[in-house]
Amino acid sequence: MQSRNARLGLRLFAIYLALYAGFVGINTFSTETMERKPFAGINLAIWYGFALIVAAIVLALIYGFLCDPTEVFSETTSKSESSDATADVSSNQEGEQA
Repeated sequence: MQSRNARLGLRLFAIYLALYAGFVGINTFSTETMERKPFAGINLAIWYGFALIVAAIVLALIYGFLCDPTEVFSETTSKSESSDATADVSSNQEGEQA
């Protein structure tokens, strides 16, 4: 069963993957397009590369904002509680043997 956070992460990853695939596709099939200098004498490849970096940061912030922290906390808590219970059982068994 997938959690809500995992589904959200996969959706945001799919968005970034589409942006990156566009970058690779343009570089592969239309190199002349990436050589254009639309602003400040800097070519489109550089602008697109910076946009990919900014997009990654924005998507990470969106994930952090929309991620449900209670789900992560409850999973962590239940794991630590189960390991504590296992430690208690093993310490009781050692005490009984002595």
